[in-house]
Amino acid sequence: MELDDLLAALNARETIPAGSSLHKAMHNASQAALRITGELNSGYHDPAQVRELLSRLIGKPVDETVALFPPFSADFGRNITLGKRVFINSGCRFQDQGGISIGDGCLIGHNAVLATLNHDVAPGRRADLHPAPITIGRNVWLGSNVTVLPGISIGDDSVVAAGAVVTRDIPPRSLAVGAPAKVIRSLEG
Repeated sequence: MELDDLLAALNARETIPAGSSLHKAMHNASQAALRITGELNSGYHDPAQVRELLSRLIGKPVDETVALFPPFSADFGRNITLGKRVFINSGCRFQDQGGISIGDGCLIGHNAVLATLNHDVAPGRRADLHPAPITIGRNVWLGSNVTVLPGISIGDDSVVAAGAVVTRDIPPRSLAVGAPAKVIRSLEG
């Protein structure tokens, strides 16, 4: 099983059965991600070195305007897309098998968790995995300790307050708070 085959299955939102060749390929890719994030998190690296390690992790160039403060973890790495002027603060965890897309100008607060996989709820299939992408629009600010669940889209110019758990899509120009996150008002300007 090749990485391209796995990415095609993940991006088609196919179930990844436990023990399957897809599951094994995902595990192998995860081991590579753990090696790279281990290096990223092992001492000081200047911003250019951080971007180089991040580029190795995601398998594509990272714009010079992207900034990341380690520690950072991604348990797959190969299904992350970053826009320009993205800032990812320390302690963030990306479970990106289902795909994470972050638009230009986004701010991701301390300890944010972006999770794109669910386990099956049926006890006999609990180890099966169901991928679903997270899409974060342009100029979005996720506060500290925000959790975004699989299949969620957050619209351009929105703010998700610290500690929120995003279980439903957030429209553009919205302020969302709480667990589960609820939109409390529109944002102007």
